[in-house]
Amino acid sequence: MPSVSESFRRKEGPEKLTGVAKYIDDYPLPGCIHGVTLRSSIARGVIKNIHFDPAFDWGPVTVVSAKDIPGQNYVYLIEVDQPLLAEHQIRHAEEPILVIGHPDRAKAYEALGHVHVEYDEWDPVLTMEESLDAKRLLYAADNVFKRIEIVKGDLDAGFALADFIVEEEYRVPHQEQAYIENNGMAAWEEDDGTLTIMGSMQCPFYVHKAMSPLFPREPDKIRVIQTTTGGGFGGKEEYPNMIAGHAALLALEAKRPVKIIYDRHEDMLATTKRHPARVRHRTGVRRDGTLVAQDIDVLMDGGAYVTLSPVVLSRGILHATGPYECPNVRVVGRVVATSTPPNGAFRGFGAPQTLFAAELQMEKIAARLQMDPVAIRRKNLLREGALTATGQMLRESVGASTVLEQVLARSRFADKKKKYARWNQSKRRPSWRGIGLAAVFHGDGFTGGGEVFLRSQARVALSPDGRIRVDAAATEIGQGTTSILAQIVADALEVPYDWVEVETPDTSKVPDSGPTVASRTCMIVGALLHRAAKKLKLALLNAGAHWPLGREAFERAAARACASRGELDFVEEFEKPGDIEWDDVSYRGDAYGVFSYAAMVVELEIDKLTYEITVKNVVTAQDVGKAINPLLVEGQIIGGTSQALGYALLENAIFDRGVMQNAQLTNYIIPTTLDTPPMDVTIVEKPYSKGPFGAKGVGELPMDVPAPAVAAAVYDATGLFLTELPILPEKLCQALHAQEN
Repeated sequence: MPSVSESFRRKEGPEKLTGVAKYIDDYPLPGCIHGVTLRSSIARGVIKNIHFDPAFDWGPVTVVSAKDIPGQNYVYLIEVDQPLLAEHQIRHAEEPILVIGHPDRAKAYEALGHVHVEYDEWDPVLTMEESLDAKRLLYAADNVFKRIEIVKGDLDAGFALADFIVEEEYRVPHQEQAYIENNGMAAWEEDDGTLTIMGSMQCPFYVHKAMSPLFPREPDKIRVIQTTTGGGFGGKEEYPNMIAGHAALLALEAKRPVKIIYDRHEDMLATTKRHPARVRHRTGVRRDGTLVAQDIDVLMDGGAYVTLSPVVLSRGILHATGPYECPNVRVVGRVVATSTPPNGAFRGFGAPQTLFAAELQMEKIAARLQMDPVAIRRKNLLREGALTATGQMLRESVGASTVLEQVLARSRFADKKKKYARWNQSKRRPSWRGIGLAAVFHGDGFTGGGEVFLRSQARVALSPDGRIRVDAAATEIGQGTTSILAQIVADALEVPYDWVEVETPDTSKVPDSGPTVASRTCMIVGALLHRAAKKLKLALLNAGAHWPLGREAFERAAARACASRGELDFVEEFEKPGDIEWDDVSYRGDAYGVFSYAAMVVELEIDKLTYEITVKNVVTAQDVGKAINPLLVEGQIIGGTSQALGYALLENAIFDRGVMQNAQLTNYIIPTTLDTPPMDVTIVEKPYSKGPFGAKGVGELPMDVPAPAVAAAVYDATGLFLTELPILPEKLCQALHAQEN
């Protein structure tokens, strides 16, 4: 009855399919009032006065401001610079100032129009380049939130060996997560003083930790429950801390339950997005294509507050070299403050930004050397025994060459490249056609000592009546967490998948297994549960159980094993593998326990009249260590690829004075089914010895590879080397006309 490698039906699938699943706005809360947020209309300045229209009926309205916060006015995360509610200074447009509650949601929104805020407006700093100007300080010392440097070898010596030096600058924009369910939270205080929070989120214990400084009380008097969550993509990693704080503050003031449900416009205006970035490459290369020096400068826009910017920058620079070995490397990364809404986590977490630049740089090097772009990749790809930029030796599970060769063969890359070259030679054709290649890697789990710091725990429990329960804080946000964790436990116990239940992430019921981010759930949490399940099986063996077991025999064995304790449970805590070493000061050592790898070939067509780009076919191979549920893995790859194609070709967030101007899905264009090309997906399994059944991560990997493959295909089709995303028809038109003139 093996469970691993089987495409079992999703645990939560039937409830979602039939409409039974309850999202936060589906919960009836007796006596509930509805909260809305009054936000700043300027990007930078100070609040002079707040006026409430006396003609409006304020009787049923509850209003809270910073002065009503019983604890400290900050949203706890890496730094404590972001206030829950602005008290005096405004650092970005759409910054929350007041929360207003009314029993009628429409009336709550109406009340917003009867509050007038007077400001003393200051000049904002709206771009990364402005932020680097020493005369445009937003903070006391400088505008740099974080600076990180990686050094390997001798850069000057490397460039001295180079036959060619290739330089280029690359730019990538904001990207909106566009999850299907908007942000929403509810809060109330129980009779015993417990502050209870429910909502759409990725990380219940993040919310729990963020509430303690705001509302001082014993940890067990704060309870956070995840409801069915309609997507996250990083956008519900830390921002729910903010909404939970607003809902809880209003609930405590009103002494009634509160719901705050964002509409799409507010969600897009106010919440975090992918960090825009400027990446500069200077690469030294020998005539035969061997990399000898990489000098890379990464600049990211953090927005007005730190949020998760340091760790996004960290992952970005750790992937900035691409999946290639080079003896002499320097990567300098900075993330700076601007007067715009804070940026945060988004699938890939900094790596899509820098890998776009790294892969296009390989295309540019190949063109400069008049060398096959496949050959230059083959020559420099990471292999077992290779050293990364941080000096990490790759000891196992290195699938870079395998995924590359898979996509080259399955796509017939060489033949099609010649075919499209012949097509494009004819001026009578109505379109250009091109084919592009990209290869990437992605570190699985938290960077460096992050997993040690988290000390994640997970539990497998057995009740006397034979029910098996998984207790973990890992959240189901559409990616299949509930199912794969159940499969891992079922296989470890050698019992059917249907026998395993998974507890709802609720901080009063499950241990803190860390956040549902960073491609860590299957590899880290799954490994803990695998160990716990093995210990449970041993306890059953000691109680006289013999495998294989039918249901009745299992229940009898469970009753014997639980006889003295009631419920039998095993909790496992993360332990650092002995062969992993990391120095967070020097940024040297094993940045990740293991990497996943992907390669992709994209075929596209460009209309010569409209310059519209149509992706015709995608072939990808992705090394995930072991596919616990192959269908879910394939779904992650297809979904992530579609999302990344939007990043490459469609999604164009427009800002003016720090305010997003197209914060609606009518004019912020994301891919639909009609934009999704046929995809040939190959799952490659290079097992990782410390992952459950060899599994690594897959959630973020598909986001890294499509954009550079698309840009390479555009280059193949038109000869235009476009270094900025998104590649829009108007950009193509302008570039082609500039080329002709």
